[in-house]
Amino acid sequence: MDLRRLDKQIQHGRLDLHLAGDVYQFGHGQPQARWIIPERRTLVRIARDPEWELGETYLDGRWDAGPGGPLHLLQVLMANFPTSGRREHGRFLKPLRRLAQQWNRVRRSYRNVARHYDLDEWLFRQFLDRDLQYSCAYFFTPDASLEEAQRAKCHHLMTKLRLDPGQRVLDIGSGWGGLALFLAEHGDVEVTGLTLSREQLRVAQDRARRRGLETRVRFLLEDYREHSGRYERVVSVGMFEHVGVPYHRRFFKRITELLEPDGVAVVHTIGRSGPSGSTNPWIRRHIFPGGYIPALSELSRSIEPSALRLCDVEVLRLHYALTLEAWLERFETHRAEVAERLGERFCRMWEFYLAACAASFRWRDLVVFQVQLSQQLSAVPLTRDYLYRPAEQSATHALRRVHP
Repeated sequence: MDLRRLDKQIQHGRLDLHLAGDVYQFGHGQPQARWIIPERRTLVRIARDPEWELGETYLDGRWDAGPGGPLHLLQVLMANFPTSGRREHGRFLKPLRRLAQQWNRVRRSYRNVARHYDLDEWLFRQFLDRDLQYSCAYFFTPDASLEEAQRAKCHHLMTKLRLDPGQRVLDIGSGWGGLALFLAEHGDVEVTGLTLSREQLRVAQDRARRRGLETRVRFLLEDYREHSGRYERVVSVGMFEHVGVPYHRRFFKRITELLEPDGVAVVHTIGRSGPSGSTNPWIRRHIFPGGYIPALSELSRSIEPSALRLCDVEVLRLHYALTLEAWLERFETHRAEVAERLGERFCRMWEFYLAACAASFRWRDLVVFQVQLSQQLSAVPLTRDYLYRPAEQSATHALRRVHP
């Protein structure tokens, strides 16, 4: 990433580079960003391995961004460098490396989840919506508030599940319990939520007690491979990314075993609109160990050996970019408090994570898949009309009351 390459590459937006006391300008228009690098050797480091060093040098305080912070800078870089600069040496090494990184046995899955989700509840309350939804929201309009969009996501999933009162629902990867509580309250169903995080379990159980739902909603510290039971509905939101490539087929086989023959399952996961790839090394090391984002082809290959039939696939484009941008804005509002409590290095790690993911959903190939599954073709309506009736939009606007 020398200066001549920046001058040639940056055609979309503008970058003002402040490098070792000198100022250079590349490109023009929007988005605009400022990149402040006191030492030239930092740029050399980044050029050698941008996927790792861009985040690592920011974490070490070796560069800063101007107005808009790292988000605007990463948007400019990703808009003009659409593919990774990291090279895989040998076409056979890439899949082997990916498999080694994703060998998430049960015990390792617990450890991976604890690294991220067992952080203090206080941190997540600084940037999530009031319902603690830590997954992609559903923006029925781009200017919806984060609270409205997260409630709309829950309602959208509930509609896809086709709930009947009294049904048993399994929520695999239930987080802080928001979706499970929503389904119990608005779908009149009984919900079992599975999490691998002790902190999430504590918060979710407390929320169920405070809302008088402890007899209709239970939360368990269990892996999907450890759980037994039968359910009319199964839902999983933001968890499949942690399953690991070697266990993709086993995940859908397990859903088949847990789901009644005429039941419906919905899996909501980050995905790639392009071919399969590998996890960014910086994200894997600092944020989501064991994580992997599947391509649609990988999802399909994993579902096909099971008895499940693919009923519907919806691709949510830019919804996660809007969600992450809202999270980052809220995080920056509380940045001084987070720095005082957790340290400056943690703050830089967290804001780079949120900014990099937001820019990736806006400029790279990341999307969200919502996959609807059943063993019976007649389990869901023939058309999608039921999802978009005017009554549903009215109901979505009515569901703005948020519980603690």
